[in-house]
Amino acid sequence: MFKALVLEERDGKVSGAVQSLSEDRLPDGDVTVAVQYSTLNYKDGMILGGIGRLVRQYPHVPGVDFVGTVEASSAPAWKVGDAVILTGWRVGESRWGGYAQKARVKGDWLVKLPAGLTASRAMAIGTAGFTAMLAIIALEDHGLTPARGEVLVTGAAGGVGSVATAALAHLGYRVVASTGRPETHDYLRALGATDVIERSTVAAPSGKPLDAERWAGCVDSVGGSTLAAILPGIKYGGSVAACGLAGGTKFETTVIPFLLRGVNLLGIDSVMCPAERRNAAWARLVRDLPMAKLDALTRTVPLGELIALGPEILAGKIRGRVVVDVNA
Repeated sequence: MFKALVLEERDGKVSGAVQSLSEDRLPDGDVTVAVQYSTLNYKDGMILGGIGRLVRQYPHVPGVDFVGTVEASSAPAWKVGDAVILTGWRVGESRWGGYAQKARVKGDWLVKLPAGLTASRAMAIGTAGFTAMLAIIALEDHGLTPARGEVLVTGAAGGVGSVATAALAHLGYRVVASTGRPETHDYLRALGATDVIERSTVAAPSGKPLDAERWAGCVDSVGGSTLAAILPGIKYGGSVAACGLAGGTKFETTVIPFLLRGVNLLGIDSVMCPAERRNAAWARLVRDLPMAKLDALTRTVPLGELIALGPEILAGKIRGRVVVDVNA
C-alpha cells in the first residue's frame, strides 16, 4: 500500500483527497519509483481544479514532477537504487503522476539526479525551473549575452520567473523583473534583479508596431497581452522565450518587429523535450543556479496541503517554489 492524492470527478466537478492505494493500481511501465518529493507548478494547479480538461480519465493521481529512487526496473538504463527525476511526458495528465509515494513510468522518461543536487532541491527546481533554464539556453543560442543589455523577466515572482531571475543574475545579466505584486520587490532584488517594475508598465500594448529598443531578451511566463506588449520593445536581433500562459493563450501583434528588427519569438516546451536537451539543462541548473537562492525561494508542504494550494498558484499568490514531501 502507498499514500497518494487521488482526484475524482462527479457531476463535472473535480475533488481530491489523500488515500491509501494498492501497488497493483499503478499504471503500466518498466520502472517503479519510490517517490521522495514532488512539486507544485501552474499546470498542477489547473489539474487540481479540473481546469482545461487536461485529465480525461478519473480517478487520477496528479503531479507532473517527481524525484525518487528506483524500486524495480526492467529498463536496461536503470537499476534498483538509482536516483531519478521525472518532468513532463504528460505524466500527471494522461497518466498517474508524482503526488504519491510510488510511481510507475517508462524508463525513457527518466533522467539521472545530477551529482551535487539533492532530491528536495531537484523538486525546488521542478518543471518551472527546468523550463526557465530551457528558456535561458534558447535565448543564448540566439545570441543573448550580458553585453547585449537588459533582460526582462515577466511573472518574475512565480516559479519560472524566480528561477530565471536568480540564474540570469548569476550569469551576469542585468535582470529587470516584472511583477504585479509590490510585496515581492525586495524578494526579487534578493534573487539578483537589478530593477523591479510594475506589471502594468509592460502588460498593455502601446498600439505602436515598434517602441524604443530596450530589452535584449525576455523570459515570458505570462503570454497574452503582455507578450504582445513586449515584442515592440525588443532590441534588434533580440528574442523572447515564451514559456507560459498565466495571462492568456491569445495575443494580437504585428509582424513588424520580426521584419524590421529581426526579433525572434522562441517557443519553449519542457514536456516532450528530448533527453539530450534535458540532461544539458539539468547540468546548467546545477552549475548556474545559486543553491542558496533556490533555498530562499522554496518552501516545503505535505501532500495534504495541495488541494488548498491549487487555487493560490492559479491566482498568482504563490511566491517562488513549493516542494511537496509525499512522505510527510
